[in-house]
Amino acid sequence: MALSASLHLRQTQSLVMTPQLMQSIQLLQMTHLELSQFIAIEVEKNPLLEFSSGDGAPEFDGGASFERDTGSDAHPEDHDSDRRPSQTERLSEALDGGFDNVYQDDSGPRKADAPELLTQWKSMPGSLGESGEAYDLDDFVAGQVTLKEHVAQQVPFLLHDPVEILVARHLTDMLDDAGYIEQALDEVAATLGKDTASVERILIQLQSLDPPGIFARSLGECLALQLKARDRFDPAMQALVKNLELLARRDFQSLKKLCGVDEEDLLDMLAEIRTLDPKPGSGFESSATESVVPDVIIQAAPDGGWMVELNPETLPRVLVNQEYYQHVSTTASHDDTDQSFLTECLQTANWLTRSLDQRAKTIMKVATEIVRQQDAFLTRGIDHLRPLNLKTVADAIKMHESTVSRVTSNKYMLTPRGLFELKYFFTVSIAAVEGGEAHSAESVRHRIRVMIQGEEPEKVLSDDDIVDSLKAAGIDLARRTVAKYREAMNIPSSVQRRREKRAAAKVGAA
Repeated sequence: MALSASLHLRQTQSLVMTPQLMQSIQLLQMTHLELSQFIAIEVEKNPLLEFSSGDGAPEFDGGASFERDTGSDAHPEDHDSDRRPSQTERLSEALDGGFDNVYQDDSGPRKADAPELLTQWKSMPGSLGESGEAYDLDDFVAGQVTLKEHVAQQVPFLLHDPVEILVARHLTDMLDDAGYIEQALDEVAATLGKDTASVERILIQLQSLDPPGIFARSLGECLALQLKARDRFDPAMQALVKNLELLARRDFQSLKKLCGVDEEDLLDMLAEIRTLDPKPGSGFESSATESVVPDVIIQAAPDGGWMVELNPETLPRVLVNQEYYQHVSTTASHDDTDQSFLTECLQTANWLTRSLDQRAKTIMKVATEIVRQQDAFLTRGIDHLRPLNLKTVADAIKMHESTVSRVTSNKYMLTPRGLFELKYFFTVSIAAVEGGEAHSAESVRHRIRVMIQGEEPEKVLSDDDIVDSLKAAGIDLARRTVAKYREAMNIPSSVQRRREKRAAAKVGAA
């Protein structure tokens, strides 16, 4: 067969992931904090983008109301950037206006004293005025002292040798959030070029600092340090601290023999142990506490349904400054590089606003469908949480499962029953007895938790008893599944629960 060159014309279709499409997908799974940081970077890079002032700004409406078993999509408002002044104009108005009215009672210019300046500052917009509005409380929050700072303030009163102070600082830097030293002392000594005995001697001195129990190398040592500070570390308590694994298994008979005490004394010792802090360093915050801000808010509608709204605090407020673009396009030089830069900035700005609007619509659709599916949960509680998966929601709103998964990641919904992550409403389906309606795994776990909490010391339920009770309620669940759910909720076995409940009952009776 002879080789020959030929020309063929072929037409094919393919899906290409452009950078803008990939960025749009990433916007879906961003939290509102990550989204705010991303928008701030884009506004800094793009001169055509600006933050909205929030007063009548064109933005996504973010609301939908529906009766039960029905839903409706939100309708975004149209953008009207021509009527809004640019960011530069607003800044100029804020800086150039009203200088003659600053000192209304003055006959001429003079230097104002401190009380008058304070009064003027309180009356300025955005400051701490008499109305108590227009200021951020976070600006007045005192700084939090960390555990390492708290310990470092005490070291100079304990140690005086400069070398020992340097070793103490190194050990302080090694403290974890709970107040423990995890690295071995021989490794620390090798790093500092000191012998292990001297480092251990300094460590023992540091263990006397506040809070009691810090610089411990194990849980037993942490509890022992706190007992020594209370002068309660007698031989019986020392034996109890050395056998914490028996305490974890509720093996009270073995503990009584090892400690050489009777049952009443052992109960008193256990009550003493419960008052100790296993993590003495947890009372100091290592980072600022951030509250969870809901992305979706659910409220009861007057017609008996539910009203779904996007939280205005999480909605991005960014506009495209068309007026500035027209001004620069007409007055700037007709250089190809400048025109290309302006065109690219305009395309990027328009794409970002469309992507943000589409993101809000998608979140709204997913949240509305979740509320429609979980209407019984919102009305009657967790026992009526329905089994739900991503495919059910995706088919209802005609989107892909991956899109729904990205939308529900790190997003929260505020409902009349509390604040929940969107993924909380997606649970595994558990079959019912004799082909009844399926049950949600989360509601079944709640049933198990309630049954165990209502146990009596002499009638502790075993896993088989729980299976029988669930079957009587129409839930078909295997014993191994009950054990798996119980362990996931950190609930001990029936033997350990019986020991603990009996001990607690005796303590209460005493």
